[in-house]
Amino acid sequence: MVGCGQQASAPPQAQVYRPAYVLSVHPQAGATAASLEATYHGRVMAFDPEAGYALIGMDAASAKQLNHSHVGALALEADAEPNLNVFGAGGSMSVWSGGSMSVWSGGSMSVWSGGSMSVWSGGQYTPVPGNTAAFTQINLQYAQLLAPNLGKGVKVAVIDTGVDLTHPAFVGALDLANAKDYVDGDNIPQEEGTLGVGGYGHGTAVASIVLQVAPAATILPIRVLGPDGSGDAANVALAIRYAADRGAKVINLSLGSDERVDAVQQAIAYAAGRNVMVVSSAGNNNLNRLTYPAMDADGKGAVGDHSVSVGSVDSTDRKASFSNYATQLETVAPGVSIYAAAPDGMLGAWSGTSMSAPMVTGSLALAAGQLATLPPDLARKLRDNANNAIYSSNLNTNYAGMLGKGRLDISKFLKAAKATVIP
Repeated sequence: MVGCGQQASAPPQAQVYRPAYVLSVHPQAGATAASLEATYHGRVMAFDPEAGYALIGMDAASAKQLNHSHVGALALEADAEPNLNVFGAGGSMSVWSGGSMSVWSGGSMSVWSGGSMSVWSGGQYTPVPGNTAAFTQINLQYAQLLAPNLGKGVKVAVIDTGVDLTHPAFVGALDLANAKDYVDGDNIPQEEGTLGVGGYGHGTAVASIVLQVAPAATILPIRVLGPDGSGDAANVALAIRYAADRGAKVINLSLGSDERVDAVQQAIAYAAGRNVMVVSSAGNNNLNRLTYPAMDADGKGAVGDHSVSVGSVDSTDRKASFSNYATQLETVAPGVSIYAAAPDGMLGAWSGTSMSAPMVTGSLALAAGQLATLPPDLARKLRDNANNAIYSSNLNTNYAGMLGKGRLDISKFLKAAKATVIP
C-alpha cells in the first residue's frame, strides 16, 4: 500500500534479452523450443516450425563450443554469430551547426496526397522546397503524375531507430497497430535521444523521405537501433520477418554491418519468398566494398530479384564523397543534404546512403500502388532502368561500373514496370 503523499512507482520494465551470439537453424521435424534449447545450450528467441526456422540466443561459451564442433548434427549448422551492436545507421544530420534546422511547415504528407493541395507548384516541391533539386534529379514530379495513387495501399516497413510518433509529417501515415520496438521490448517505437547526437532522428528522417516520394503510403515503424545508432543482429533479423508477416510490401534498411550475418540474410530470403522487396543502404565509409546486407543484394536468384542496394550521388551526379562503391552496387540516388523530418516537429538536412535508400523505397511504393499484383521482378526493373548518364562524363571516371546501373530515374522505372496511367 502506498502511503499518503507518496506516488506509486511504475512497474520495472521487462529485461530485454540480449545474447552475445545468435544462431539461425532449420529444426528437424518434431523439434520443440525445449529440445532446441537443450541441444544448443541457448534460448529460443523465435521458432516457426511451419517455416522450418528458429533463432537461438547463446552466451559466448556455448557459441565457442558450437563453432568448434565438428561431429554429429551440430557440425551441419551454421556458426553462431556475434549479436550485440553489429548494425549501425547509415546517415547523419549534415547541417546541424549551420543553422539549417527549422520547424516543419509542410503539414502531414497524407494531406499533400489527398488532392487538396498541389505538391508541385511552379516546378517547386512545395512540402519541402529544399528537396526540389534532388527530386527533379530523379524525375519525381513527372513520376507522381504517372502514379497518381502515390503509393496508396502500400505498407512500407522502416526498420531503424524508430520515428517521432507525434511529428506532424506522419499524421495518418503510420501503422501503429503493428508498430514494434525491439530495443525496449514493447510496441512503441518512439525515437529516443538528443538531436545531433548518435542516431537520434535517423528513422524519422528516413520515414519522411519515403513519404515525400510516395505520400499516400503507410509506414510501419520498427525500432531496432538505439539512440547511439547501433543495434543487435537478432533484432534486425526478427524485424524483417515480422514486417513480412505484417503485410509490408517494401522494407527499408538504412543500416548496415561490416560482416555478413546469416540470420539477417535468411530473414531477407524469407521476405523475398513472400514477394516483399528489401532496400539496403551501401554504407558511408568511401570504401570499395558495401556493408551488409547491401553487399548480398546482387541481383542473383530469387532474393536478388527482391533486393536493391543503394549508394549516393550529389546534386551533380558525382559519387558522394562518403558513399561506398563496388561492382556489386546496384543503383545510386541523391544523398547529400536531403531535407527530412527531425524529432520535435523539426526539419533538418541529412546526408548519407541512408537518405538515398528511402528514395528507392518510395519509388517501389509508387509502383506498387499502381499495380493490382506485384511482379516478382519489380526491384530488378528499378535497377535496370536507372539513368546511366552518371558514367558519360568525367565526374565518375574512377568508379566505372561501381555505381550500379546508374542513378535512380523514377519515371523511367514506372514506365518499364507498366505502373503508370499516362503513356
